[in-house]
Amino acid sequence: MLRAVAAAAAAFPARFAAAPAVAAAEEMRSPLLRVFGTLRSGQSSMLRRRVRFFSSSSGSDSEAAAAAPEAKAEDAVPAEGEAEGKASSAIVSTNPRPEDFLSVIALPLPHRPLFPGFYMPIYVKDPKLLQALIENRKRSIPYAGAFLVKDEEGTDPSIVASPDSDNKSIDNLKGKELLKRLHEIGTLAQITSIQGDQVVLLGHRRLRITEMVEEDPLTVKVDHLKENAYNKDDDVIKATSFEVISTLREVLKTSSLWKDHVQTYIQHVGDFNYPRLADFGAAISGANKLLCQEVLEELDVDKRLKLTLELVKKDMEISKLQQAIAKAIEEKISGDQRRYLLNEQLKAIKKELGLETDDKTALSAKFRERIEAKKDKCPSHVLQVIEEELTKLQLLEASSSEFNVTRNYLDWLTVLPWGNYSNENFDVHHAQQILDEDHYGLSDVKERILEFIAVGKLRGTSQGKIICLSGPPGVGKTSIGRSIARALNRQFYRFSVGGLADVAEIKGHRRTYVGAMPGKMVQCLKSVGTANPLVLIDEIDKLGRGHSGDPASALLELLDPEQNINFLDHYLDVPIDLSKVLFVCTANVIDTIPNPLLDRMEIISIAGYITDEKMHIARDYLEKNTREACGIKPEQVEVTDAALLALIENYCREAGVRNLQKQIEKIYRKIALQLVRQGVSNEPVQVAVIATASDELTVGGSETMVKDENLKDPAIEDAALVNSIIDPAPEEVKEVPLTEETLVTEQTLSVDKLSTSEGNKDAEEAQEEAAGKAVEKVLVDSSNLDDFVGKPVFQAERIYEQTPVGVVMGLAWTSMGGSTLYIETTKVEEGEGKGALVMTGQLGDVMKESAQIAHTVSRAILRDKEPENQFFANSKLHLHVPAGATPKDGPSAGCTMITSMLSVAMGKPARKDLAMTGEVTLTGRILPIGGVKEKAIAARRSSIKTIIFPSANKRDFDELAPNVKEGLEVHFVDTYSEIYELAFKGESETS
Repeated sequence: MLRAVAAAAAAFPARFAAAPAVAAAEEMRSPLLRVFGTLRSGQSSMLRRRVRFFSSSSGSDSEAAAAAPEAKAEDAVPAEGEAEGKASSAIVSTNPRPEDFLSVIALPLPHRPLFPGFYMPIYVKDPKLLQALIENRKRSIPYAGAFLVKDEEGTDPSIVASPDSDNKSIDNLKGKELLKRLHEIGTLAQITSIQGDQVVLLGHRRLRITEMVEEDPLTVKVDHLKENAYNKDDDVIKATSFEVISTLREVLKTSSLWKDHVQTYIQHVGDFNYPRLADFGAAISGANKLLCQEVLEELDVDKRLKLTLELVKKDMEISKLQQAIAKAIEEKISGDQRRYLLNEQLKAIKKELGLETDDKTALSAKFRERIEAKKDKCPSHVLQVIEEELTKLQLLEASSSEFNVTRNYLDWLTVLPWGNYSNENFDVHHAQQILDEDHYGLSDVKERILEFIAVGKLRGTSQGKIICLSGPPGVGKTSIGRSIARALNRQFYRFSVGGLADVAEIKGHRRTYVGAMPGKMVQCLKSVGTANPLVLIDEIDKLGRGHSGDPASALLELLDPEQNINFLDHYLDVPIDLSKVLFVCTANVIDTIPNPLLDRMEIISIAGYITDEKMHIARDYLEKNTREACGIKPEQVEVTDAALLALIENYCREAGVRNLQKQIEKIYRKIALQLVRQGVSNEPVQVAVIATASDELTVGGSETMVKDENLKDPAIEDAALVNSIIDPAPEEVKEVPLTEETLVTEQTLSVDKLSTSEGNKDAEEAQEEAAGKAVEKVLVDSSNLDDFVGKPVFQAERIYEQTPVGVVMGLAWTSMGGSTLYIETTKVEEGEGKGALVMTGQLGDVMKESAQIAHTVSRAILRDKEPENQFFANSKLHLHVPAGATPKDGPSAGCTMITSMLSVAMGKPARKDLAMTGEVTLTGRILPIGGVKEKAIAARRSSIKTIIFPSANKRDFDELAPNVKEGLEVHFVDTYSEIYELAFKGESETS
């Protein structure tokens, strides 16, 4: 409301801006004194006394002084009727008579009602209505009716809605619909100016709508309303008006804008009377529109004053709350400013006394001290950037945001290990010893690291390399990185890129971003403190890709030996030499790694561990570490080789040893609980000390006998905790005169010595007994393994001792290493021309295609071997791969499927203890497959003696360790005809 009135005042016509000299003189006086003066009665001495009391109650000398001339001029104040005439002449030169305007254009007011004597700007969006107002103004009929719009049904008037939506809904209303939304009582408003679609209204008197005359624009008949007759000398009305004035005076003290309202109202309306006072108070209050409309509709002066009093009282409370909030904020701000000034003065005093330097000087000194130690090794371009940033730091204010950015940038630049390299160990034998201590097997990885060390020894320096270790989980890919760093005497740093989707994690953020940080490599160099660490990038096959870029592409620069010599981090923005860094990456599968990134890495495959290797790892590494972690001594437990073998075969068949470690930990936890329940304790040895008789006499004069029961405590005997008992020293016993008490004391001492000597003997016997007592071991064997780890997880993969007709064993690669896989084929239906093939077992698309190829090749082979046999042409076959819940895919089961189908067709079982793998073409050629080591391990686990591999995989098999190939009869074939001879005719040709 205040903003609306201020805008209206700014739009006043020029004729209202000029005030007569008398009005200017009146403005020098207090507006409220003038208000109060117009309401007084010339003959009331009591009112005169109230005027003086009101003027002096404010506590202001100027107001009290202004009250005196006001009191003297009370006889000159015109009567109320004269004041009304004056007011009428003040509004316009020719006051329109009520009967002249019995029908007016209705203007809707969306926010607040218009009170007589007040200006209000409104915006008229209806062009027809605006044109009608302009024409009326030209015809010297500058009047309209202003009526407040009612709220829609079901809406809360206290909730503020969008003003644009309100205006749109009102502008769309026409005729009777608009009339229904208007309050019945409004104000006759003079149109003082029209600028564009803004119309400035000045309220005159109250109106009541009687009927509608015209719909567009809405024109209504009105009745002009007057206040009900009242007694101006009524004490209640006077008291209410005085309270309204007093309240307004308190409110006006805090708002200069309201004081301007009083001046404007007096200039253009005239002096106050009781009805105008009520209208003024309601108009300038901050009450909602319904309360203001209630004041506008009230014609009884007494009730109107009371309603206004309620409104201004609420405004006074709001004004007090405003003052309290302003005071609290001002006190807080002034306190912070005072503290800041005192801190600055304290800094200046300390600086003058030489006790402390300012922050910028201290920071610059710290940064220069850091870089001074490595100035000779630091590149020149980096030193130049550091000097520029230090100069920039001195010119910036400490409170600016740029200061913090520069400080953090210098902190990173000066903390990096420019040219600082750790001394590498090029002793091959030492490295071999460390690698063998930490890991069993992994000969490929160890050989490659030893080659790296040998090249460095011959060159005198080493270069960085990028090695990628791929293999199933739990085979030691991550842990081998730490061992390599220890063997090379390099610092070790690991970070995982699994799920990483932001390029900034690799390349860093721009310094302009809030909270910017360098990338992982810069953080690595800061953490390790050397420029040639071993960096292990874990899970590189699980890189993500998001809206922030492709991290795999960002790694191309990092992992390229030709580019990382000048690696550029976005945050540092200076080249960094990473050519000495040894990168070791780990991945479970290399298929998901992008080819450009894969091309930059040297791949070393870790297939997994066979049973013999797992036995060595469990016995030499896992069991030893777990026993120490559980606090169990070697002589207290024994895990047999049969138990470990059963644990590996029936519980831990996966390629890695992580699950094996969990199972061994589970065994030792149960053993620890069993030992504790038996009363065994491996706590540190405690010493039992017995106080001497002299000590007892010195402390309290009372003697304590050491009883044999204390020395025969079962806990002491079992754990052998008594190591020594201190004998009482005879020379410490003081001589006491012989009295009755002395005799008692001597007897007690003799008994104490006797019990002590007996205690020594009992303790020695208990110690000898505990030492001689053998520790009963907890034995873990294959027979009681179920008690520690539960029921076996895996059953024997070999279902048949002798495979029946139509069943052939194949070899498959899985994420757990490798397994045997049976292919079963049977005849479902027979009839002429019913040859078909049905496949089950959750087979993938590649495996289904392989089965179709096998069916075609089988028909060709059978036609060649037995031309008269029409089995495939007249038989419907069902091919199934067991373990139907497990998805299966791949082409390597082609030869196995052909053998299974031919076995059904010829009615012959395949050779016993035979397993095969290989992809088959339509011409019967056998193509190479992958996972040779895993499949060989799976065959050994199922006690298979004869294996058929493609000839192209002979090199892969020859590279296997001797213990993997031991006991296996392997045949390498090029065509399926060779497999046919081996599987069905029993001919064996060992390669």
